[in-house]
Amino acid sequence: MDEYMTETEALADLAARGYNENFSVENGALSLATLGLILHPEDFEVVEAYRFEGESNPSDMSVVYAIESKGGHKGVLMMAYGTYSEALSADLIQKLDMRKGAAAQ
Repeated sequence: MDEYMTETEALADLAARGYNENFSVENGALSLATLGLILHPEDFEVVEAYRFEGESNPSDMSVVYAIESKGGHKGVLMMAYGTYSEALSADLIQKLDMRKGAAAQ
């Protein structure tokens, strides 16, 4: 995995490598609104993950995930990290856990 200084740099490189869709979290699953697609944890893999700290406030952290669905859709999920992160299902939290597997950075 590469290392990036900024979210913008990570997003640009991931887009150049085909991660062009923008995923969001919806009801404990990932949503790809452009296609009306809902992905449950068993429907996708976290290929890469990158954590960034806020420049002015280190507690303002975010994570950029490179996601690939079993159907071949590739995109990114950007989330706040820690206290301010969106409400997630237990299964989704486990799937996005950066401390294990390919997502560790």
